[in-house]
Amino acid sequence: MKKNLVLVALFMLGLNTTFAQDVYEYQIVTVIESIVPSGLGRSRMLTSNEVRDYKEFTSTRTGEDDKRNKSNRGEIRVKGFDETKLLNFFNLGGIRFQNIAANDAIVTSKLNEMSTQGWELTFVNSGVESFGGKGDGNGIYITRYTFKRKK
Repeated sequence: MKKNLVLVALFMLGLNTTFAQDVYEYQIVTVIESIVPSGLGRSRMLTSNEVRDYKEFTSTRTGEDDKRNKSNRGEIRVKGFDETKLLNFFNLGGIRFQNIAANDAIVTSKLNEMSTQGWELTFVNSGVESFGGKGDGNGIYITRYTFKRKK
């Protein structure tokens, strides 16, 4: 009888940990690489060192209450962040493959460092902004790396 009671207790304890909800914290690393001809753009890797609570800058709008969010932009801005200089994709001679390889090495270094700190890469989102019309000299390539780790 005691043996059965111990087995049931262990089983229940196992269920409790099986269904426990893990809580994670997230960190985003953003890489912006210039695709502006002649190397005139700026390329950077950015990581915020400050926390913001989105609720402080959120309003809920309904048919009865349609007031805009009046948050102060200065309170939203983050002044504590890491900014790592990267090289531009282009220089005066055109596309610069050494610059791309150098950026890859720097970004890889950051990803490896995040991994050693217990962060797990969960999502990678990327996009390109470029008008592309006549005489357009603007463009960026942006990649966001989203990491998580248990709190």
